[in-house]
Amino acid sequence: MIMLSVILIITGVFFFFTATFGLLRFPDFYSRLQATGKGDTLGSLLVLAGLALYNLSNGISLASVLVSVKLLLIAVFIFIANPTATHALTRAGQDAGVEPWTKEDKTR
Repeated sequence: MIMLSVILIITGVFFFFTATFGLLRFPDFYSRLQATGKGDTLGSLLVLAGLALYNLSNGISLASVLVSVKLLLIAVFIFIANPTATHALTRAGQDAGVEPWTKEDKTR
């Protein structure tokens, strides 16, 4: 059970790093929001699930179950709030007139 929680946490951290790489690498506002929105949401869910599982692996008691339930409720909140915030930022950028990146024609 501890090994599974470690795998979940490491996988979540991997998604955080890939989202950060996308934030630094992608050319425009919309691409960066897409990378960070998806990567941070999945990374957060995996890390919190790994922490909840690790907490339960130390022995099941009322306190450990309550902590794990709280961690999973936080994960559900992040699962709902993070895509909603990303959508709101994208809509605000669109309303402000931020143009998406387009590849320039270099044949001229």
